[in-house]
Amino acid sequence: MSNDAFPLQRKLAELRDASFDVLIIGGGIYGAWAALDAARRGLRTALIDAEDWASGTSSASSKLIHGGLRYLENFEFGLVRHALTERRVLARLAPHVVRPVNFILPVWRGARVGTTRLRAGLILYDTLAWGRQPVQRHKRYNRERLLHRYPFLAEPGLRGGFRYGDCQEDDARLTMLVVAAAQAAGAVCANHVRADQLIERNGTVVGAELRDQLDGQCWALYARHTVATVGPWVQELVGETSPAVQFVKGTHLVVPGIPHCHAAFLLNAPQDGRVFFVIPFYNRTLVGTTEVSVARPADAQPSAEEIRYLLAAAHAWMPGLSWGESDVIQSFAGIRTLQAQDTNSLSSVTREFEIRHPRPGLTTPIGGKYTTARLDAAEIIDGVAHELGCSQASTTHVEPLPGAPTADNHLGEWIEDAQRQLMAAGLDEDAALQASLRHGTRVERLCARLQDDARLAQRVDAECPFALVEAATAIDEEMAMTPDDVLRRRLPLDLLGRNRQTMRDTIQPLFPR
Repeated sequence: MSNDAFPLQRKLAELRDASFDVLIIGGGIYGAWAALDAARRGLRTALIDAEDWASGTSSASSKLIHGGLRYLENFEFGLVRHALTERRVLARLAPHVVRPVNFILPVWRGARVGTTRLRAGLILYDTLAWGRQPVQRHKRYNRERLLHRYPFLAEPGLRGGFRYGDCQEDDARLTMLVVAAAQAAGAVCANHVRADQLIERNGTVVGAELRDQLDGQCWALYARHTVATVGPWVQELVGETSPAVQFVKGTHLVVPGIPHCHAAFLLNAPQDGRVFFVIPFYNRTLVGTTEVSVARPADAQPSAEEIRYLLAAAHAWMPGLSWGESDVIQSFAGIRTLQAQDTNSLSSVTREFEIRHPRPGLTTPIGGKYTTARLDAAEIIDGVAHELGCSQASTTHVEPLPGAPTADNHLGEWIEDAQRQLMAAGLDEDAALQASLRHGTRVERLCARLQDDARLAQRVDAECPFALVEAATAIDEEMAMTPDDVLRRRLPLDLLGRNRQTMRDTIQPLFPR
């Protein structure tokens, strides 16, 4: 059994030769947490993904770890409490990656939800987040204070507003860290391995036919139980016994950062009243998301209509920013798989998590949220462990994720020290800060690489705070097999940079020849 999270290694020989208790198909955040949970219970675990870790919906989120304030409108109190509990747990397990962010909630005259109702909701939100939390309790702001701090807000009709706390993260980065923790616990993990079809014996699923997407080799992997955490690809893999689901597309825009503003905003689109976010992200801003019902996973592409919708919504409440279509740096979309329900309102479709067993030997989850994936995965593996005769309980809430500073360290002081080390090794100030937050205690490894090759201190893209040393580390130590693995998931450069081809040309020499 391995005891090292890094280097994250693609051990195909072990996938071919070993027998497994659990095969987990799909390396998004649910599959990653399920693999870590199963491995820590002592189950021989394999985790695969047809592309890369978090290559689907798990890298197309709003980059938040949050309770879901808007779900209180649908009286989903259990879901919100569940998520707020996980917000506290995840901030403890990975404080360098899951960090507090203040949300501003302005209120204008004639708002669908008035000041009194909003304050009641925020009091409830704070109350449901019992225990020590990583964020501050909400606070009310008057009109003058809001406009002083955020002069780009629409002045007519502004009555004041609120500040409340949630957390944000880099979704693809966090998923990869959970996969690395699963490897450290003994799981065999390999990206770019596709499950072509499930294998059945006497009506029971006993594994899957696998294909290495990089060299085309095929083989059968047998396991006592199979878990399909494949999101919108569930019908493609499971076939006619697949549970009924709805595909809901969400689109985000990436636009320039708001000068001197580190807060996020929760707003309602004037076109239809739908909630959307404006969130700082690596010196850029995310605006999103939409909710559009689609027919298939391939429809996860932003549309011109969605881009115009989000820009118009942002401009209505933030006219001082004057974002137009020419300001959109990139856009991206993901698909959530929700329980099929007979309703005309996508916002009212429940996000509650549900476990299905479409065939003997096969488990697949439906619904859920990025924030609650750890606890939901523990529930998945509870059922698998019971079936396999394993009595060990889940322990994924105990041990911090790779790179997390110890509890003895004051996080702010630790980050400053790590930033100084990286700057002394050659990184510029902003790149050093972001690298310390993304790599945590592994910054010493980055410093060592920079000492060996000072050229790696250069940025991949001049506008974005990521150095070549991070790209090289992704290739050598984080199982990045392709340029997309590096530039979309190990580093979010494809979301933040303007010239994708130039960035690919820049990192290409780092790959083994």
